[in-house]
Amino acid sequence: MRQSLCVLIVLFFSILQSCQNSFSLAGSRPNILFIIGDDIGYSDLGCYGAGIKTPNLDQMAEEGIRFRQFYNMAKCNPTRSSLHTGMFFGDENAPSLGEQISMAGYNTLFVGKEHYDSWVPDRCYAANCFDRSITFWAMNNYFLQSDNSYPNKYYMDGVEVRPEEIPHAGDPWFLSDVLTDNAIELIGEYSNDDRPFFLYLSYLNAHYPLQAKEEDIEKYVGKYMEGWDIMRERRFKKQQQIGLVGKDWRLSPPSSNINRFRGHPGGYERIREKIPEYFPWATLFSDSAKREKDLEMAVFAALVDNMDQNIGRVIDYLERTGQLDNTIVMYMSDNGSCPYDSNRDFELPPGDPDSFRTLDPKWANVGNTPFRYYKQYGHEGGANTHFIAWWPSGFEGGRIIDQTGHVVDVFPTLLELAGVPVDEQFQVDGISLLPLFRGKEREDHPYMVSGLDKFRMYREGKWKIVRVNGKEWQLYDLNVDPSELNNLADSLPGKVIDMGENYLANFWQK
Repeated sequence: MRQSLCVLIVLFFSILQSCQNSFSLAGSRPNILFIIGDDIGYSDLGCYGAGIKTPNLDQMAEEGIRFRQFYNMAKCNPTRSSLHTGMFFGDENAPSLGEQISMAGYNTLFVGKEHYDSWVPDRCYAANCFDRSITFWAMNNYFLQSDNSYPNKYYMDGVEVRPEEIPHAGDPWFLSDVLTDNAIELIGEYSNDDRPFFLYLSYLNAHYPLQAKEEDIEKYVGKYMEGWDIMRERRFKKQQQIGLVGKDWRLSPPSSNINRFRGHPGGYERIREKIPEYFPWATLFSDSAKREKDLEMAVFAALVDNMDQNIGRVIDYLERTGQLDNTIVMYMSDNGSCPYDSNRDFELPPGDPDSFRTLDPKWANVGNTPFRYYKQYGHEGGANTHFIAWWPSGFEGGRIIDQTGHVVDVFPTLLELAGVPVDEQFQVDGISLLPLFRGKEREDHPYMVSGLDKFRMYREGKWKIVRVNGKEWQLYDLNVDPSELNNLADSLPGKVIDMGENYLANFWQK
């Protein structure tokens, strides 16, 4: 009897200690706010070189950390596929970010765009692994449409709804504002819960169609009349001044969009034939043509500005409710700026709620300053974009990170923050970024990959091979040539062969 009582007492205190440890872990783990922007190039934020007003992201970068070189997968769906699984490429056995963080005891909230490759398993989809979700697939209009036509459906917790049925605070109904309204509301619903929250906030800004609120557009109309050539030079100089790029870096020459595998809608062929090709701003034949192009970039800038405003709304709410100090905020873009002609017509100007216009490649080239090429390309212009992390009470800020990160690193980083050990059970490609957040170094990736198949890049250390339109590999030494201006393939053919063989060994069916 006495022995049984002793066993019960020991068991009781063991359970009590376990509960205390659990509560202590929950209390020490931060809330996680992860934000992703869409089709926003390397230099399209103020803290990365732009004149676009992004005070909230600028503050995050100045008080937190920003990466000089952070790779995505060069397109919306592969980037998100890698982000939510920690894998460059996977299959039905891939782990689920939402599932793992939910199992770790977080309230999990997904608000915004959802888009994956076909290999991503169903358990990764928001409705199947997040506690609450408001989603749409791939892209949509920013305004309510008078004809009730939308490219993709909206879902709340997996149930289809019409956009006007999604709760929103005011008029006009504007997508990023509505997403932010609901993100704040969902955080509030769980504010009295002992568990921390993980909010994945996925904006469409600044993906086409180029639709923006009038008051945001007005801030930028006329600011781009100097043209893409001068604007690109100006951004490059600012990048050097703030220490983001080295004084020995070179600005890549302006490039046309030479992607042979991305077509465009029919009609307006005389207009469309000029869109992919670069030409100097000074050769635009009239002031009215320059005003049209100025407006195009003004609407894009308005979308970036609007996203930053909404990020500020979420941060302000967290500060007002006393949650900011225990919240780590991260921001990244899914790929470089988009050059593709998906204009449905040219009758309505960019910005109009009923228009469907896209950004000219010359402006996209400005967005990707100082790099070459665009979204879908494995060159730096498509594959290298922002990553900012900010945790007011968690780590020292004001730093630019030199080591290279990759979107596959997000999965193990978030799991480590959530207290989930990332070991061989996951078999992910990512490596946690937390040592870099804390001012330390970490092991480098043995290799990294990005870009669509015919535009693939493969990197080992300082060496990178990359191709365009499925042609032969180009070779660059990124330590001395980060803008990829000097193709070394002819002078170092053995290096190209070795890296090509390594790429095939790791990814030949991918």
